[in-house]
Amino acid sequence: MDFRLELVTVPVSDVDRAKAFYVEKVGFNADHDHQVNEQIRFVQLTPPGSPCSIAIGKGLEDAMAPGSVQGLQLVVADADAARAELAGRGVEVSEVQEFPWGRFVFFKDPDGNGWNVQELPPRD
Repeated sequence: MDFRLELVTVPVSDVDRAKAFYVEKVGFNADHDHQVNEQIRFVQLTPPGSPCSIAIGKGLEDAMAPGSVQGLQLVVADADAARAELAGRGVEVSEVQEFPWGRFVFFKDPDGNGWNVQELPPRD
């Protein structure tokens, strides 16, 4: 049996601001934006090439404070190219950092949710 992680909720304080950040700056695809009722709005966004999406919205994450999710990880082929693309889109992104387990850049969304972008090390 497969257990595939396909959706992660990311708590945000302003849905429109967060959607604009993820779509216009980070380059995620906007899959769905549905106002269920006055209390619930569901927005699904997917990183290019990813089988897993994020959900932002209203009424989705009552127990999670905006900005409380840290360590969400995207994997890329080239950390330098990823950094250049993000910075070119206006994302405040760290310099490339080298670790034995890969090369990374880091950024936060407008609420402070933290993202890691990893280039995997070569496999032997």
